[in-house]
Amino acid sequence: MNVLLLGLLAFSSWTALQAQNPNTGAPPREAEEAKEVPAKAREAESDPPALYPRIKQPAQNPAENTAAESLFQRGVQAYGAENYEAAIDFLEKAVQAAPGVSRYHDWLGKAYGRRAERVIFIRAIVLARKARNEFARAAELDPTNIEAWSDLLDYDLQAPGFLGGGLDRAKAVAAKLATLNAAEGHRAQALIRAAEKDHAGAEREYREALALEPANPGRLLELASFLNERRRYAEADALFDQAEKLAPDSPDYLFTRGQQLVASKRDPGRARQLLQAYLRSNRKPEDPPPSEVQGLLKKLL
Repeated sequence: MNVLLLGLLAFSSWTALQAQNPNTGAPPREAEEAKEVPAKAREAESDPPALYPRIKQPAQNPAENTAAESLFQRGVQAYGAENYEAAIDFLEKAVQAAPGVSRYHDWLGKAYGRRAERVIFIRAIVLARKARNEFARAAELDPTNIEAWSDLLDYDLQAPGFLGGGLDRAKAVAAKLATLNAAEGHRAQALIRAAEKDHAGAEREYREALALEPANPGRLLELASFLNERRRYAEADALFDQAEKLAPDSPDYLFTRGQQLVASKRDPGRARQLLQAYLRSNRKPEDPPPSEVQGLLKKLL
C-alpha cells in the first residue's frame, strides 16, 4: 500500500505549508474534507485496537445478482486499465446493489487505495481511510477471505493510528490469517517482525512459510526479496532462480525480480528484460500496473 505513504507525505506537506502560510488553501473539495479530519484523527487515536471500528452489525451474504456482478466486472476491468475513478464508480454501484458480497468491498478498497496515489493533499487521507473501511468490511462479511485480510494487514502495517492502522491491529489481523492458512500466517508475522526491525525474526518467518509451501513460487519470491533488500545477493539470486524454474513466465516472478534488480542497482540489462516481459505477460488486474513498471524502466536510463 504505497498509496498510504504517498498520502501521508501529501498531508504532511500540506500541513507544513499551512503552518508557514495560513492563507494558503487546499483545493475546494480537499478543504471541505480537511475540516472533518482532525476530529476523525482524534477519534481513531482514542479507540482501542479493533478490526472494525465503524462496523456495528455484520450483514447477511445475499445472492450475487447479475446486475451487481456486471458492475463488479466492469470495475475490475477499469482497475486493470488504471482508470481508478471509473473503477470506484462501478464498484461503489456494485456494493450498493449487493452490499453483502465480500469481494466487492475488497476491490473497492483496492480502487480507493490506487486512486489515492493520484490525488493531492487531504483527499489522499480520506481515500486511505475509505480503503481500510472496505477491507475491514470485506473481511467481516467473509471471514475466510484471505485476500481481504492480507489487504487489511498491509494497510495496518503502513498506516498510523489516526488513519486506523498500527502494529496492534496488524498483529490481530496476522493472528486471524494464521487460522486460515499457516503459510500466510508466517508471512504476516514476517512483515510484522520486519516492521519492528527484527530482521532475524522476519527471516525465520519467511523460511517457515516457504517450508510449508516449497512449490509455491510466491514464497520463494518473498524470501528472495527480503534477502535482496538485506544485500544478501547470492542467496537471493539462488531463490529467484528456483522461482524461475517453477514459473518462468509468471507475472509475479517477472515483476518481482525485475523490481528488486532495479532497487539494488544490479544487472540493468536483465532488469529491463524482465520488466518488458512483464508488460507483455498475461497479468491480472490486481498485479502492478504498467505505469509503475514504466517508472522502474525510467530508472534504468
